[in-house]
Amino acid sequence: MKKVIALDIGGTNTRCALINEKYEIEKVVINPTLLGNKEAFLASIASTIEQCVSDEERKDVIAIAGGLPGRVNPEGYIAELPNIGISDIHISDYLYGRFSIDTYIRNDAEVAALSEANVGPYSKYNSLYFITVSTGVGGALCINGKLRNASYEIGHTLYESGHHNLHEVEHMIAGSYLYRLGIEDGIQVASAADFFQGVKNGNKWLEHTYQTWLNIFSTFINDVQKTFEPEIFVITGGVMKSADVFFEDLKKRCPKSKIERCHFNQEAGLIGAAVFGFQMAE
Repeated sequence: MKKVIALDIGGTNTRCALINEKYEIEKVVINPTLLGNKEAFLASIASTIEQCVSDEERKDVIAIAGGLPGRVNPEGYIAELPNIGISDIHISDYLYGRFSIDTYIRNDAEVAALSEANVGPYSKYNSLYFITVSTGVGGALCINGKLRNASYEIGHTLYESGHHNLHEVEHMIAGSYLYRLGIEDGIQVASAADFFQGVKNGNKWLEHTYQTWLNIFSTFINDVQKTFEPEIFVITGGVMKSADVFFEDLKKRCPKSKIERCHFNQEAGLIGAAVFGFQMAE
């Protein structure tokens, strides 16, 4: 059975899995991502692959594929990974040199989108827009299971806050930036979890900030709906830990959109990497 070595490389952990063409995860290894040193970073990825997949098992592997948090050109070159603290990274060439297996790397949000568009309950939809809201904001449009968006840097879309200031959407709805909206309203927000817990508890001081956050998030979704007309939105990321607080309110503000939670959650990056690998190896 054909298999793909799937990589999900983040600022905290590097996850590697051996995944077969039925999209079954056969093995997984998770190691801390090494920060600030390009050579050590690349060597650690290769080491994680070696820990996960033996020489014998690699005989069935048709591709190495993965996602990471940065802008990746079609040849798998990354100019900079700010969250990892390195630049000028030829990751595809490096891994091919180590393993002699074709290697495909893409932005992590795009890769994760492929999981939802090709495997699981949402694969029945012809068009799917994937959004992840966590430390930052990322996303991708898939048409018939293939990536079709012009740019995955959706977090850099400019929006006006309730106080007539322009900010990137990621700097307004990402969990790590909720403090920015709070400051504009004269309140202090320690963390996204505390903020949403306060909203859940009925803290009136947070109500205006919460409504501003909802307005920005729903405006973004409604704009995407008008532009691309996806049949479904799938949302994931750390902010969804508080979905019980805001998710129904968000959906009410987007009446023309079908919005669901990500099916694969933490496995979306690995499953999507496998999809990406099989697609590229066709």
